[in-house]
Amino acid sequence: MIAAPLDVELVPGHKTPAWAFGGSAPGTELRVRQGEWLRLRFINQLPVETTIHWHGIRLPLEMDGVPYVSQLPVKPGEYFDYKFRVPDAGSYWYHPHVSSSEELGRGLVGPLIVEEREPTGFRHERTVSLKSWHVDEEGAFTEFSVLREAAREGTAGRLSTLNGIAQAVIELPAGQITRVRLLNLDNTVTYRLNLPDAEAQIYALDGNPVTPRPFGDEYWLGPGMRICLAIKAPTAGEEISLRNGPVRLGTFRSVANNDAPGEWPPELPANPVAEPDLERAEKINFNFEWVGSVSVNTDNGKPPSLWQINGEAWDITDKTCADRPIAKLKLGQSYIFELKNMTQYQHPIHLHGMSFKVIASNRRKIIPYFTDTFLLGRNERARVALVADNPGVWMFHCHVIDHMETGLMAAIEVS
Repeated sequence: MIAAPLDVELVPGHKTPAWAFGGSAPGTELRVRQGEWLRLRFINQLPVETTIHWHGIRLPLEMDGVPYVSQLPVKPGEYFDYKFRVPDAGSYWYHPHVSSSEELGRGLVGPLIVEEREPTGFRHERTVSLKSWHVDEEGAFTEFSVLREAAREGTAGRLSTLNGIAQAVIELPAGQITRVRLLNLDNTVTYRLNLPDAEAQIYALDGNPVTPRPFGDEYWLGPGMRICLAIKAPTAGEEISLRNGPVRLGTFRSVANNDAPGEWPPELPANPVAEPDLERAEKINFNFEWVGSVSVNTDNGKPPSLWQINGEAWDITDKTCADRPIAKLKLGQSYIFELKNMTQYQHPIHLHGMSFKVIASNRRKIIPYFTDTFLLGRNERARVALVADNPGVWMFHCHVIDHMETGLMAAIEVS
């Protein structure tokens, strides 16, 4: 797969100088079957160095795509061979971990779909990548990260798209149950997804199956998060709006087909994620803090420290930060992470290399489920549990990209 510049038409009649994986932005949809090997030669034809991180995949450290931690950056004109077995089915995605605000902002994101080993009962499927673009009315890029916004919710794009198209129309076969994979590939935006009057069930969260349940009024999908729905399309010609709060993002349109009416498929098979031993688990506290009011300093050539985890801010320019992990875990041991958001802003907290189980929150009722990214609400305290079963030094960070780049990242070592 090649990463290269590509002009795309996001604003009608205007070209945007995007960067693309596989000749499209968002990038080519990659598919692999659960348990099989993903083998990919990545060729960098961009004017900058980059990597590929495989978001949500439990893989060996040397394939994780984090510069100076798991690999060296891939320089312009060079290549890197990624090779790993994919243990879990579900909806995942890929993106760089170098100059992330700009590289993701320019379009270097793409879906990775891991198909179940056996048929699931779904006959129809759609992948929908959500992304807002930092462009003006003529398609020119605006700033990907603004300091004032990085110290708040993050720097949001102005143009929302589905699969790279503003106000996209996605066809569904009338009367059929379609598996719809919604992936938030955005730098910043948490989508308050709603589907007015739709018959929809939730089947998986962030790649991991859950007991099917009604979609409800809305679901908050933070950056890096994914949700798998089953949607029953209405009569041919009718439409379902996909909305972010009150704002329509696009439309699902029913089209005629000759198939017999579909039935709701059974629950998806669970992924082989180790169940943590909550009775014997060791507890570790992680406090997510805002410090922008006292520490902003842009005179030293380094990114400002606006955010901290347990009093420490990650310096994105320091290639040795991973040598100082914020926590050291014993291989095979169970842990409970106490996550405390001490800020007025929400943070989608993402862990590389392992999945964790969300077990409790002081703000909402939790039906326990496995994930790799949890949207920690403002002033929320949550408990997540995991088995430290993948050796290495793993990134642990907020997936609002300009929060990550201004301090809200750390390393966790498993050995």
